Amino acid sequence: MTEKGKLRQTVFAGAAGLKALAVRKTELPEYHTDELIRIVNLCKVYDTGAVKVIGLNNINLTIKRGEFVSIMGQSGSGKSTLMNILGCLDRPVLGHYYLDGIDIAALEPDQLSLIRNRKIGFVFQSFNLISRMSAVKNVELPMTYARVAKKKRNERAVELLERVGLGGRIHHMPNEMSGGQRQRVAIARALANNPPLILADEPTGNLDTASSFEIMELFSALHRDGATVVVVTHEENIAAFTDRIIRFQDGKIISDMKNPGPVSEGKTKNI
Repeated sequence: MTEKGKLRQTVFAGAAGLKALAVRKTELPEYHTDELIRIVNLCKVYDTGAVKVIGLNNINLTIKRGEFVSIMGQSGSGKSTLMNILGCLDRPVLGHYYLDGIDIAALEPDQLSLIRNRKIGFVFQSFNLISRMSAVKNVELPMTYARVAKKKRNERAVELLERVGLGGRIHHMPNEMSGGQRQRVAIARALANNPPLILADEPTGNLDTASSFEIMELFSALHRDGATVVVVTHEENIAAFTDRIIRFQDGKIISDMKNPGPVSEGKTKNI
């Protein structure tokens, strides 16, 4: 299994492990802050044995609630390393990462599992849908782990699928849908527990141009409704949809700029 595969497996852990977690009823501290993400002097180093590789070098970053941000960079720039830390899939060597006011470094493994379930909605390049489950059952999954009542989670799953334009396909299996439709299911699943952060890792990487723009228009609509969305990408035309573009190179932030003219719905033919 690839490293990314292991990390994704961590996000969508087996039901047995999450059931045990539910029994322990681990709680999280609650804070109120306008800074949804705050990173202070963060460093990540990979020790390969023969040599140590710096993944992130003294990163300082703040993302406020309601922002629509893209994190850009080529392979090896550090953007994927940052994504793993933002998603609580990995820990820094030095520094602090505060998510919704919570210092992630201070949490136990059980609390990290709760963070991923309650605070973060994940959207991956390869969709990561459960092939044997229908669209509605895939969307219900995070709510099952969160112990939401069966009727309530079904109603919300249907509501979310209608919101992403798939109201007529709630009982379709993943192999009966196009790539764009599967990604819409993944976005609906990411919204299931109403998390404060939507974290999308190369969400258009497996889609054609038209489907990619449709997905980004959907993220734009979620942002207009108040969601905080962070998109990790290497594509300029995808970053063009966001309000703020952060560029990485060699483990460092080389620019952090507001986008003066984000692409909006109906204007995708011009990019």
